[in-house]
Amino acid sequence: MTALPTDAAEPGVSVTTDVLVVGSGPAGASAALFLASYGTSTLLITKYGRLSDTPRAHITNQRTMEAMRDMRLEERLVREATPWASMGNTTFCTSLAGEELGRIPSWGTDTVRHADYELQSPCTMLDAPQTITEPILVQAAQERGARVRFDTEYLGHVQDADGVTTTVRDRLTGAEFTVRSKYLVGADGARSKVAADLGLPFEGPGAVAGALSIVFEADLSRFVAHRPSVLYWMLQPGAEKEGVGLGVLRMIKPWDEWMLMWGYEVAAGPPELTDDVVRELAVKLVGTDDFEMRVKSRSPWTVNHHFATTLARGRVFCAGDAVHRHPPTNGLGSNTSIQDSYNLAWKLAHVVAGTADPSLLASYDAERAPVARQIVERANQSIADTGKILTALDLEHTEADALERQLALWKSPGPEGEKIRTALREAIAYKAYEFDAHGVEHNQRYASSAVVPDGTPMPEYRRDPELYAQPTTWPGAKLPHTWVTRDGHRVSTLDLVGHGRFSVVTGIGGEAWVDAARSLGEEWGLAITPVSIGPGLAFEDPYGTWAELREIEDGGVLLLRPDAYVAARHASAPSSPGQAAGWLRDAVGAVLGRAAG
Repeated sequence: MTALPTDAAEPGVSVTTDVLVVGSGPAGASAALFLASYGTSTLLITKYGRLSDTPRAHITNQRTMEAMRDMRLEERLVREATPWASMGNTTFCTSLAGEELGRIPSWGTDTVRHADYELQSPCTMLDAPQTITEPILVQAAQERGARVRFDTEYLGHVQDADGVTTTVRDRLTGAEFTVRSKYLVGADGARSKVAADLGLPFEGPGAVAGALSIVFEADLSRFVAHRPSVLYWMLQPGAEKEGVGLGVLRMIKPWDEWMLMWGYEVAAGPPELTDDVVRELAVKLVGTDDFEMRVKSRSPWTVNHHFATTLARGRVFCAGDAVHRHPPTNGLGSNTSIQDSYNLAWKLAHVVAGTADPSLLASYDAERAPVARQIVERANQSIADTGKILTALDLEHTEADALERQLALWKSPGPEGEKIRTALREAIAYKAYEFDAHGVEHNQRYASSAVVPDGTPMPEYRRDPELYAQPTTWPGAKLPHTWVTRDGHRVSTLDLVGHGRFSVVTGIGGEAWVDAARSLGEEWGLAITPVSIGPGLAFEDPYGTWAELREIEDGGVLLLRPDAYVAARHASAPSSPGQAAGWLRDAVGAVLGRAAG
């Protein structure tokens, strides 16, 4: 990684920037990346002296990869991450060397579900720990003009009518100075001082359990290479007490780097993680002491159930763990954090550039606060759902004698054994709501001033909306992916939009929309990408799948925001060039908060 500039400042001297980002985790690093890519002057600060040295968040879902594809970083992440094919056999067992209770294909790797994932996105799932993603995001942000300061601690801020004055401390020298910005993004994690200073309202019980994470190196390939997975869940005595519901061994690098997770009673506080305690836990979950290990890190953390109901006040916005605090179940943490920033960054960029009214920024809270609630409740529900496995075995707790007795029944003939086997299969299958919740990722529908309704109701879900993604062009939904062609070469519809620009997508008979977009863009200083799909046009639909998905006529139009969400749509061709110009002016003006006249 290239050396980072220090931007050293004399005590009391103010540094200026359009947007100040506090925090270098997934939310902060991606915010800096998006803003810099859009040409917005950005300064990122972090109180730490380095990027993440522990592989915390790791599941990287398709929607996040779509954002990375938009930023031209998809291939870089793919090169360094564990590929999709190695993610799938989530295994439940007593230990790696012990009894296997069952497996569930996960993250779209199952033959039945794989098509759903491939139809929804041009991108694959990946396992990319923060130790991989953060350097890629921050380096790319720097390459595109963002300034980065380590060892720089946020102390407080004051807003006024024109901007935000933030006081920070250089932790190497102790010197304090101020940063003057038009806007401030607080992405400073679950103990966010920015969110606390704003007095953001939160709901939820807060810390609900304690957990331990121990990262270690050990060659465990003989236990797992035949059933590759990200997660191996263990029924061990005491494993169900708080934590994430069971003991866990999480793959970091196949198959010689791991994270061990184990619960502790949060009220009593974490145990002392001595070498003996760490080794004992590892032996318990591996199921043998016949392995060597090198411990890299050990740390306690809390399982939270906490979400902000308001994400911003004035010129200050919070994103990521600062506003949604939850366990790692479902793999929603870093993905949602990056999506927060993807939603916010284009809005800040347009406001700073003067192409949008500041009122556009209110749509961030309207669109992302419901998502914060949804993913916190989903992640905590997944921990509760793990309890179904104990219930299936007719266990309240995992005392050794009781566990051994029930496992013997599980393998025995007769109605009692059959009842347990049936219940256990159903309990493990139910974990699809954690490991294959494709709809949670893709079915987010926005309602805000940055979306123009077309008077139609939101399409009803044909299948479970948490498990299955359902593409639609209904305003407030993400543009559906399918493959079209350019000069005979296959290209995703998602590749035709984004890149910090608005887009209009139309077909044969929609030439007036393209002309209107060109004229409005020139008048308002706004880049609007024209996309025409149909026989003989710039892009063709040889598979016929775009015609099936678009939900408009050939000559209708979709107005796409820079984050690939449908901002507005007109179902049919315009009656005249004047009608096309007027409709598009009204729609873009409504989204950007600009008077249409």
